[in-house]
Amino acid sequence: MNLEELKENLQDNALGRGLLWSASKLYGMGAWFHRTMYESGWKTAQTVNSRVVCIGNITAGGTGKTTAVLLAATALAKEGVRVAIVSRGYKRQQKAEGPLVLFDNPDADWRMAGDEPFMMSRVLAQYKVPIVICPDRAEGAKEALRRFKSQIILLDDGLQHHRLERDANIILVDAKNPFGNKQLLPYGILREPLSALKRANLIVLTHCDLVSPRQLEDVKDEIRLYNDTVEILESVHSPEYYFDICQSKKVDLSMIKGPAACFCALGHPESFENTLEKLGLELKQKWRFPDHQFYTEENLRTFEETRGNLPLVTTFKDFVKFPDNWREILTKDVYVLSVNLKIRGGQGEMDKFTDMLYPNFSQLKNRR
Repeated sequence: MNLEELKENLQDNALGRGLLWSASKLYGMGAWFHRTMYESGWKTAQTVNSRVVCIGNITAGGTGKTTAVLLAATALAKEGVRVAIVSRGYKRQQKAEGPLVLFDNPDADWRMAGDEPFMMSRVLAQYKVPIVICPDRAEGAKEALRRFKSQIILLDDGLQHHRLERDANIILVDAKNPFGNKQLLPYGILREPLSALKRANLIVLTHCDLVSPRQLEDVKDEIRLYNDTVEILESVHSPEYYFDICQSKKVDLSMIKGPAACFCALGHPESFENTLEKLGLELKQKWRFPDHQFYTEENLRTFEETRGNLPLVTTFKDFVKFPDNWREILTKDVYVLSVNLKIRGGQGEMDKFTDMLYPNFSQLKNRR
């Protein structure tokens, strides 16, 4: 039984809910104490000679943080800004001594880095963006500066990590389920109380196309109760193409329609499945796994033996966790859906995002 199943079982009865509520209070006390140590000056956050921008959230999973980091890094790198990403490498299976750097090393193992940093390194390889994996973000940032002279460091999911001083916090909020039941983990989905929104310099609402305009305004109104001056942008996850992993080629979205099968290990698998259905797939088989699940040969053989010759679709994050001999098991019609985050509202809204990353970035772009 995984943690999500245990949590669901506990929520089914009063005693279980009481245990979760008590655990969330203890969690909140720990988070408050950790944050207060830095806010009061008992501990001092370290600084580095680079701009540092955190892209994070106050909830557990599912906001689209990874696609936001990719959007930021790509936009900066395309304009010649030296950018590096620092990540803790959540749920990596093997730990390295000191910072681990993913940069121009195609033989790197995702088990050493974690699935999301490894996936980002592959997507950003063409832009030469280094990714530094280190639980201590301050040490990771110093390594990025030492090796790459980075002008800007993006903290991947570092909002609750206070040891490194940052110049700006971009907080992502899922418009579909912004704050759950407004309780802290594990009773709810909050990593911090909603008052943490006051630390945001910019807020990006994600999955805005999956809710009504009225719901969007309600979410914005709630955010403004805690931060009435912050700029709030809207975004959507936009599919780009399928990638046929067996033939190593891009496939237009219009080329795959009708019955299909899919699998994923995501925080919110229903978002992925809904996207596929909107693209015209009729999902006859669905496999869901806990977030960050890695795949075994047995998993792949199950997919292959039960999909009934249907196209099989997954995500890039899942694909990088295939066993090394996956080609011996999956031989045809296996696709990865490529999805990008897009800021709604035109270039002016996108400029607000990039200018928060790198002040006057829009002017830098216009000089080209």
